[in-house]
Amino acid sequence: MGRPTTKTDLINAAEANYEQLNVLIADFGEKELSTPFAFDDKKKEAHWKRDKNLRDVLIHLYEWHRLLLHWVSVNEKGGNEPFLPKPYNWKTYGELNMFFWKKHQNTTLEEAKAQLEQSHKEVMQLAETFTNEELFSKGVYPWVGGSPLGSYFVSTTSSHYDWAIKKLKAHRKNCKSQ
Repeated sequence: MGRPTTKTDLINAAEANYEQLNVLIADFGEKELSTPFAFDDKKKEAHWKRDKNLRDVLIHLYEWHRLLLHWVSVNEKGGNEPFLPKPYNWKTYGELNMFFWKKHQNTTLEEAKAQLEQSHKEVMQLAETFTNEELFSKGVYPWVGGSPLGSYFVSTTSSHYDWAIKKLKAHRKNCKSQ
């Protein structure tokens, strides 16, 4: 399936990818859970070196849900906040990701799972409150800028879950080859 462009596709893709992520996690054995992530140096994106375990991936997803929930809440009440909190911007969001990573180094895997489950529910409930037009028509909300609101929901749910699934599958493959 391509990137969702309707509310129905958004909801379906987010729920399907979330379910797929949870099935993969449930199937992780002791080796996958206890072996630190180690990816080859050919992978250039910062996240390949940042995340060291399943908790780190789940917390990353959770924190991006929180960004979306806060952003929509504040701006629906008349605020005018950007998606990324100050002092971060789209050129420095990697630093924000490192902030999240550091913030949660004492968070347990069980806490991370519970936080992600709760934030996923909240994001999906919020998505349900919007019409298809509100989610996928440009210019409906001035605070969104040039993209439709739904693109932020897609990025923080189905696309982000797909990223996590790929990362966890790569970790599983590494564990099997060790």
